[in-house]
Amino acid sequence: MNKYKDSEFRRIIKPLLDNCPFEETKSEKHHGITRYDHSMRVAYFSYKVTKMLGLDYKETTEAALLHDFFTDEVKEKNGIARLRQHPRCAVENAKKYFELSEKQEDIIVTHMFPVTFTPPKYLESWIVDLVDDVASIYERGTTMTKEIKTAATFLFVFLINYIKMH
Repeated sequence: MNKYKDSEFRRIIKPLLDNCPFEETKSEKHHGITRYDHSMRVAYFSYKVTKMLGLDYKETTEAALLHDFFTDEVKEKNGIARLRQHPRCAVENAKKYFELSEKQEDIIVTHMFPVTFTPPKYLESWIVDLVDDVASIYERGTTMTKEIKTAATFLFVFLINYIKMH
């Protein structure tokens, strides 16, 4: 959380971070990082954009933080099934622990549009959808770059040793 020094942002998310089940996302891989780190990134940049635009940044920030707060049943699915089902599961899971507004439910449920087919109703929902897409691409790109560098280093060392031996 040290990356996100904005005191108002930290104040908004603190009650959600204090929730024990949400803490579990710190150990779950997602886009090559943890689901916690991904959710924090989406929440922070959604907060910044909606605040700059004079929109409902408090509700947006909370919902953005919870957008991937899904349970084990979705984690076991692969591919398109996981992409399409996790938003509904995330909103149902979030409602077990937090009181959500209609807007917050929409933000969470539609954050995978167009994969989930239902378009967002609110401008805040569109923003979280787009921020999540950009964050996901960035995170995958960063982790893939690291993996490619590791593979290239391994290949280079292997080739050097092979050449030395022959």
